[in-house]
Amino acid sequence: MFRKLLPQEVGYFDYFESHAVLCLRACQELQTMLAEDGDMTAPALRIKELEKEADQITRACMDALHRTFITPIDRADIHKLIQRLDDIVDSVESTASRIMLYEITETRPEAQALAAVLVRATEEIQLALPGLRNMKNAEAIKQHCSTLYELENEGDNIMRNALAKLFREEKDPIALIKWKELYERLEKATDRCEAVASIIQSIVIEAS
Repeated sequence: MFRKLLPQEVGYFDYFESHAVLCLRACQELQTMLAEDGDMTAPALRIKELEKEADQITRACMDALHRTFITPIDRADIHKLIQRLDDIVDSVESTASRIMLYEITETRPEAQALAAVLVRATEEIQLALPGLRNMKNAEAIKQHCSTLYELENEGDNIMRNALAKLFREEKDPIALIKWKELYERLEKATDRCEAVASIIQSIVIEAS
C-alpha cells in the first residue's frame, strides 16, 4: 500500500501529500467508527494499518532529510511538517484504540460532530499542501489555513459543549470518565490539524 501512494521518484512534497492522504483516510475511518452503534473493530483495525503506513512515510522523509544537503524549503520546516502530519494520524489511532479498550458500542452525537470536523480539516490540509510546490497561489493556501483555524475553533466549541452536557446529564461515573477522555482526544486531533496549518502558513510567509 505504501508503495502505491508514492511515485517512483519521491520528493519532499510527495511525502507531504501522500501522508495527507492517509490523514484523511484515518479520519474517515474514525468517522465510520462513530457513525453507528455496534462493533467498531473493523475500522479500528484499518486505522491501525493506516497509522503504520503513515509512520513509514514519516521515516522515509526523515531519512531523505538526513541524506540531502539542498532542500526545496527550510529543513526545519520539512521536519516539523512531516512530524505534525504524523501527529494527526497518531491522535486518531490513539482515539480509536481507546474506543476499543473502553468497549464503546454506543456512539454519541458530539463525538460524531468532532469526527466530522476532523474529516473537513484533513480535506483542507490535502487541498493546501500541493500549493507548496510552486507558491503560485499563496492566497489560496492561506485561505485553506484560515479555514483550518476556523475548524479548530469549531472543534473547541463542540468539545466544551460536549463536556458541559456530559457533566450535567451523565449519571454513570465510569461512562463519564470514558467519554470525557474521548472528547478530549478527538479535540486534540483537531489541534494537530491547526498545528499543520500554522507550519504551512509559515512556509508561505517565508517564501513571499
